[in-house]
Amino acid sequence: MDYVARYGLTFNPFIKNSSDILVETHAYNETVYRLNHLLNTKGFGILTGGAGRGKTTALRHWVKTLNTSLYKVVYISLSTTTTLEFYKQIAISLGLEPYYRKSDNFLSIQAEITRYSLEKNMTVIIIIDEANYIQSGILNDLKMLFNFDMDSKDRAIVILTGLPTLNNTLQKTVNEPLRQRITMNYHLDDLSEADGRSYIVKRLQAAKCTQTVFDEAAILAILNAANGTPRLINLLCDKSLLIGHHTQAPVINSDIVIQAIDEAELGGA
Repeated sequence: MDYVARYGLTFNPFIKNSSDILVETHAYNETVYRLNHLLNTKGFGILTGGAGRGKTTALRHWVKTLNTSLYKVVYISLSTTTTLEFYKQIAISLGLEPYYRKSDNFLSIQAEITRYSLEKNMTVIIIIDEANYIQSGILNDLKMLFNFDMDSKDRAIVILTGLPTLNNTLQKTVNEPLRQRITMNYHLDDLSEADGRSYIVKRLQAAKCTQTVFDEAAILAILNAANGTPRLINLLCDKSLLIGHHTQAPVINSDIVIQAIDEAELGGA
């Protein structure tokens, strides 16, 4: 019997490649509410949060809800690239042949976004992940690249997502023109204890679990160590299941969780 079967699971709901499980926490619902508002206003949106708080997960599930006949989504995660490579990535994602010169890519991208808007009645949504690492040259170009009809039209949506330091970068004087164009700025908070509990329970339910896997003390230990971070909750739950299976524990208790915390190197000061 492997550790999944021991605890009455059809799969491990705490690892990445098992199943794309959506848990609608308060933070997730607040994020989606603001993203939907951005669909109406267009322009620039900022989504920040600590590492592992679920920014990319929220965006991925939100994108799945969009009507593909109305929205064209472009996702870029290589935000440390050069400005020219950044333009090339957008061009390729829009189905364009990239040019060797930035100015040619600039014109080509603007023309294609305008074509989507006017001919197809579609809005291009460009999501730039890990944007806290983005180069200042790219930030400077963004406000120009998405300036249409002498800045009288918003034909696209640009979402910058990353760590909270992204807002520090945007506060710099040089980025004032871009900051003035931001219509949505939301920080994804840590999970509350109630949401943390719900997060664990709903992931277990997604794996068709009908038995008690974690006792009350174990859940509290996981939530305290994870500090409201979904990624850490997943990590500790997964390690606890492995340790519990190895020790043949019928239910995960706080001693097992403490061992998992030590193995994850989360027990230090």
